[in-house]
Amino acid sequence: MFKGKTVLITGGTGSFGRWILKEILKNPVEEVRIFSRDEEKQLDVKREANDLRVKFLIGDVRDYDRIAQACRGVDILYHAAAQKIIDSCEENPAEALKTNVIGTWNVERASLACEVERSVLISTDKAVKPVNLYGMTKGMAEKIWTHKEARSKTKFAIVRYGNVIGSRGSVIPYFRQLIKEKKPLPITHPDMTRFLITLRQATELVFYATQYSNGGEIYVPDLPACKIVDLAKAMAGDKYPLNYVGIRLGEKIHECLIQEYEIHRTEKQGKYFIIHSDLQLNRDDLSEEYSSNKTRILDRKGIIALLKEAGWA
Repeated sequence: MFKGKTVLITGGTGSFGRWILKEILKNPVEEVRIFSRDEEKQLDVKREANDLRVKFLIGDVRDYDRIAQACRGVDILYHAAAQKIIDSCEENPAEALKTNVIGTWNVERASLACEVERSVLISTDKAVKPVNLYGMTKGMAEKIWTHKEARSKTKFAIVRYGNVIGSRGSVIPYFRQLIKEKKPLPITHPDMTRFLITLRQATELVFYATQYSNGGEIYVPDLPACKIVDLAKAMAGDKYPLNYVGIRLGEKIHECLIQEYEIHRTEKQGKYFIIHSDLQLNRDDLSEEYSSNKTRILDRKGIIALLKEAGWA
């Protein structure tokens, strides 16, 4: 899949970008371009990778000319650049729109102009039935990503998944820091659930979409979920103090990965759901929406096992 190919990763210095870079470099790839704004993080990744096949490009997806320049000669593109911290998006809506919507439009246009073979957008469960600005911008990004795929040389695909264990700004490193400081863990609702995925699982999903997409599909993993209160107890123990703070603005009790109107065009293939772009499909692989309270709910033992697998326990 990667033999002799040139790969571009936008947002390549983030948690996902670093992990997928490591996996790509296990293959006979020609070149991997890391495109991001932070030169200090690029230096960190350069030292970690220590591989002459990796090239670093300073730039912003908001700048079409720069991303188009970065796309020249690219065979496979992974668009992971995003403003993704929910509170930050709510407080800086114009900036979130510029990065997550206009930036995605720029990357899509550059993929078309440079005839990139395959372009994969990294999306999120927050894009489904969104209640916050981050989710709304990612939902718009999904629409932008596939609206031209049928008449283009580029095969556009989307991967949509839940919370990546240990990613920047996520709950697990936040809880770990509070535990280290001996501070109570904030719980917004006792019944709140979230999907969980490891970086390894996310990368496997992305590679699957890269290899098998015909263009226009959304790939969703079959994931477990857990109650956040159970996650807190698994990390800190039964007697550790919890502080029930109430649901925040822009937060849902349960997240959804496949909503009702997508069910009839959703196909199950092994450990993945594939949402096809063909509106005429009438499949019955799913009977109801796929949400974090309607999947396998991990008990404390299962949570600890998953944290260990991800290197967080």
